[in-house]
Amino acid sequence: MSPCIQRAVSTQVEALCAIERAAVQLFRGHQAWAGYAAASIPPSLLRRAIERGLVWVSMNADAEPVGFVWLDAQEGSEAIGIAEIDVLPEYGRQGIGAALLEHACSWAREAGYRRVDLGTLSDVRWNAPFYAKHGFVVVDKHDPVFAFALKRDRENGFPDELRVFMSRSLPPVANDGWTVWPAPAKLNLFLRIVGRRADGYHELQTVFRLLDWGDEIRLRPRSDGLLHRLAPMPGVPPPQDLMIRAADLLQRHSGTGMGVDIALEKRIPMGGGLGGGSSDAATVLVALNHLWRLNLREDVLADLGAQLGADVPVFVRGRSAWGEGVGERLTPLSLPRKHYVVLDPHEQVPTAELFEAAELTRNAPRATISSFVSGETTENVFTPVVRARHARVAAALDWLAGFGRARLSGSGGGVFLEAKSFDRAMAIARQCPAAFTAKVPMGVDVSPLHEALTRHRNANRAAAEGEGIV
Repeated sequence: MSPCIQRAVSTQVEALCAIERAAVQLFRGHQAWAGYAAASIPPSLLRRAIERGLVWVSMNADAEPVGFVWLDAQEGSEAIGIAEIDVLPEYGRQGIGAALLEHACSWAREAGYRRVDLGTLSDVRWNAPFYAKHGFVVVDKHDPVFAFALKRDRENGFPDELRVFMSRSLPPVANDGWTVWPAPAKLNLFLRIVGRRADGYHELQTVFRLLDWGDEIRLRPRSDGLLHRLAPMPGVPPPQDLMIRAADLLQRHSGTGMGVDIALEKRIPMGGGLGGGSSDAATVLVALNHLWRLNLREDVLADLGAQLGADVPVFVRGRSAWGEGVGERLTPLSLPRKHYVVLDPHEQVPTAELFEAAELTRNAPRATISSFVSGETTENVFTPVVRARHARVAAALDWLAGFGRARLSGSGGGVFLEAKSFDRAMAIARQCPAAFTAKVPMGVDVSPLHEALTRHRNANRAAAEGEGIV
């Protein structure tokens, strides 16, 4: 029977750390024992990797984790590393490690990565010889791309003469194969309504902060023109699904006869003010423009996105930005790297209801970028309205306010806090009441979607060059 492999969840952190501690015992008496014994997994980093979808577990018949693999993605890199792969010793030699390794490599290939890297020991049969059987070859560990990993190995006391770095090249995905694309969440670092337009829409000012966490969308082009969502979404029939609507709009605009299969792993809560549906739509537009080889300009995709929702253009353009109008007039912003504690109160907030609220302030004075940068402008116009109408969101704001300035994102109900450091953010998240769910994403200036697009383009270009096409 093939091992049951699935995405890890944050409640498994303790179990996975226990697997690693048990696996390390196999190195007792080895020259590298001191290094392994001193370099245990930081639970906070493992949790963050799980939240980003970079950890998979193998489950036994009792639905308990018995092994896991953890990928380590570096921003802007076309390679991804294996940070950890461990199996409980009593489950060894059952093909679990091999299945985990192949699953991780398959995902990396679908995500556009061209290479998987790792560091291991040359003289242990379940290390370098095992990886060699799975297509990994020894590479020069003094290559600058491995400088950080080599430094870390030496600091942890691993024997340099036995430590080797290995890489496995990944072929590009076939034209009709599955590919993986991120759909990142966003925060509104402030939000004002400064007037109403002649068409009835509200004139907004906001700052969109893109995050390195969000949904994951898998796409497989098809030649019959059908737009097919593989799994149902409760309460969202296909004609209302923004992903299907985005694909249909792009199909009609371009006149292509191509279709697509769509699979969604939903992580961003619906009705949370974090941009989930808009980001999903933007990812479909950007990814299908590439996969269907339409070569439409970003401006065209952004205009199409605006027909689907006011927040879609910022995700299409893929930059944290100052937004005005209904959110479509964007000025890219370079913001300091920050970690956030983001709470899901598990209460959907209907945006249309809030815009119709009589008590909503619709004539705030215009803010400036300088007033935002100085910290003067941080309010969200929807906060008092949401507080009065949604008790769970109010409770989440009150709890988070015990640690600093808690804010509402968009029209809610997601709430967030900017933390002074990653460790501080994790410390707050660990105290999250059971009524809420906490995530600890990092703010980024360039969207993970655009990083993925660059990887996929480069993988296709390299394949074409290898075949002599370009």
